[in-house]
Formats: sequence, C-alpha cells, structure tokens
Amino acid sequence: MEQRHLGRTGLRVSRIGLGTLTWGRDTDEHDAAELLKTFWDAGGTLVDTADVYGDGEAEYLLGQLMDGLVPRRDLVISTKAGSVPDPDRRFDCSRGHLLSALDASLARLGTDHVDVWHVHAYDPATPLEETLQALDIAVASGRARYAGVSNFCGWQLAKAAAWQLAVPGARTRLASTQMEYSLLQRGVEREVLPAALDLGIGMLPSSPLGRGVLTGKYRGDATPADSRGASEHLAPFVAPYLDDTASRIVDAVTTAADGLAVTALQVALAWVRDRPGVTAPIVGARSAQQLTAALSVETLSLPDEICRALDDVSAPVHRYPDHDWSTL
Repeated sequence: MEQRHLGRTGLRVSRIGLGTLTWGRDTDEHDAAELLKTFWDAGGTLVDTADVYGDGEAEYLLGQLMDGLVPRRDLVISTKAGSVPDPDRRFDCSRGHLLSALDASLARLGTDHVDVWHVHAYDPATPLEETLQALDIAVASGRARYAGVSNFCGWQLAKAAAWQLAVPGARTRLASTQMEYSLLQRGVEREVLPAALDLGIGMLPSSPLGRGVLTGKYRGDATPADSRGASEHLAPFVAPYLDDTASRIVDAVTTAADGLAVTALQVALAWVRDRPGVTAPIVGARSAQQLTAALSVETLSLPDEICRALDDVSAPVHRYPDHDWSTL
C-alpha cells in the first residue's frame, strides 16, 4: 500500500487507516484478529483507536493482538483522549485528565508510546493552551511521537496550530486532524481543510463511506439485518444520511461505479482518499471480507470527469465569506 507523509512531518503512514470504533463491543477478539492481519498483510500501517472505544476494550484488544499477531514496530498507532462518559461534561481536555488518560491508554495497549496522540474534541471549559501543553508534555516525555486534534472546527484548529507554531522547538506542531469527511459530509471544506492545508496538517477522514450509506446498502429503503442501520445503538448514527439529498448522491456514486465496473464502496473511498490535504481515510470494517473490499481501492484512481461529476452532485453551499465576496 502506498505510504504518505502525515501532514508536514517525517512520519509516513498507509493511505488507508484501520478504525477500531466497534472493537470490544460489536467486534470480538477473533474478528479483530482477522481484520488486523488482513490490514497488515495488505501493507496497512495506520491503526486508529480511542480510549473510549468499547470503554477501553478496543485499546486492550489491539494491545493483545500486537503481543503476538502483528509486530508493534510495523504499526502506526493513533489514539485519542478527552471524551468522557459524563452527560454534564462530554469532554475533559484538562492537562491532568489528558495525561492520566494517555497513561491508561499505554497500559491497555501494552506499549511505551503511541505514534500519534489526538485530543478527541475541543473543550470550551479548559483553556486551549492548557490542553496543548499536555500534547507538549506527552511528546517531550516520549509517550507520544506526534500529536494532533480531532473534531476541531476551522478557527479552533487554526488557533491551536498557531499557538504551537509560535514557539518553534519548544512546542509540538500539530501533525494531523481527524474529522468526518465523505461525499455525504463535506463540511470540512469550508474552513477546516483550507486551514489544514495552509498549516501543513494532515487530514484523517473518519466515516469516509458516509457511515456506510455510500456503499449503496440502504438504497430503496433497504436496511440489511447485519448493518449499522439495523443496530440498536448505531441506527441513530446512520439515520442522518438516509434522506433524499443523500439518496441522490448515492445514486450518482452507484452510476459511476457501474460505468467503471467497480463497486460504489471503491468509488466513494477513492474520491475522499485523493482529495487535496487528505492523508488517510479511516475505514471501520465489520469483517475481513468488508476490509478486503475496501483495501482493493489501492489500484483505483478515479478519472477526472468522474471526480467532477461527483463533486457537482455533492457540492455543499459555500458562500460568503468562504468565497471571494466579489464573485457573489
């Protein structure tokens, strides 16, 4: 698998990443082992997790598999901290909480460092400089090699990156940002992606298949019994992308796939993988068969005319101040 630099850093990662959102909950040890081995055999290196996935079970399971199935040195492990199971405070990005969470993640993963450590979301109750200091401490202490953020909007990302760049050598520059990005969710193109491109921050798209909808499995009001849309706790996650607008985009993806003699999954994943500023979409598969289907996109590059057609049918509304005011 082709490797790409993560933002403006020397770290190289596979251009498709493996997500572990369901590990330890819907994905058991046997299935996780198959997924990781399939990914590794295909040349994949970037594995993304978080301390809250499966209440820590995803990290623990990954650590167990690295112990005997796949060498730790062959993987680029990315994890996140800051989300907390508190209805009154969804995120705690205080320095104390983040560093304690990182230590707990390392214990579950069975490693002395993670390759990329992300702040899971912006915490308005904590001064940003305090949150960012935790990243500096983590990298300086060797517990993390690189640092990034997740789910930061445009101004939050720009402010965080500028703060880190203000003192070169003393603060850790942001390597990456993880955001939802797909043909069904192009909101990052308004401000986040332009900021990331300007600042040399690699984009790691989550849900690159529109939460599974872009595979075409939900066309015609169909809901496969083994899909996320049929899952009690994941159905609300899928529901926002089952409207008429999404249906038109899925139809266009399917038409493109038919014309290229490939699958809708391959078309949707190739589109986001090759967008400017994107380093590696994070794919969360339920089975090795699904993952193999996703990894087959390695040999596919979409023709320019297909990309333009998909861009047009899924184009978000970008008006002032995102575009030059004189064109309005």
